[in-house]
Amino acid sequence: MTLFTGPAADCRLCPRLVEYRRANQAAFPDWHNAPVDSFGSLDARILFIGLAPGVRGANRTGRPFTGDYAGDLLYSSLLKYGLARGEYRADPDDGFELVGARICNAVRCVPPENKPLPSEFKACLPFLSQELAAMPHLRALFAIGRNAHEVALTTLGLKKSAYPFAHGAMHELGKGLVMVDSYHCSRYNTNTGRLTETMFHQALETLLDSIKS
Repeated sequence: MTLFTGPAADCRLCPRLVEYRRANQAAFPDWHNAPVDSFGSLDARILFIGLAPGVRGANRTGRPFTGDYAGDLLYSSLLKYGLARGEYRADPDDGFELVGARICNAVRCVPPENKPLPSEFKACLPFLSQELAAMPHLRALFAIGRNAHEVALTTLGLKKSAYPFAHGAMHELGKGLVMVDSYHCSRYNTNTGRLTETMFHQALETLLDSIKS
């Protein structure tokens, strides 16, 4: 099994993200302001893949989807379906735990305006590749947004045209691994009705049904 440690705290692979990190460190010295580690055990069967840390969310708290609006829907849904336990209080010290699940981001450092560049996605690909290789019981990926979907396919060496993104779609990726897609659980998507709680739950149910056997 591959050893996985993730990017160094002072990772310098992406100059633009390093510059933005330093600006945030100067403005908000008490924040995390570093690459955000994945949350959950490497023994998990499900890996949830997001886009990137939010500037006032994971970049502040140091835990994926923690402290921003997207985390409210994600973590309440994981509780509902038995993939987490405890009380989510948007604080990395809240004692909240994942059960059989792990969460990472396609880009590990916060990008300006929450928009990573293609070169930044590419720079982080090795981290996702190593993470997948280090999860011996992995059965399913849950892509939170189109970017996460495409990054997962690129990491696995699969053609994007063969696995078109669609909310709620389930893709068999080979070697017993499946991926389910969801629109990103961002405030924008939920406020505009592009994604509802019901839709998000339906995608999660598709995921869980795909690994029952």
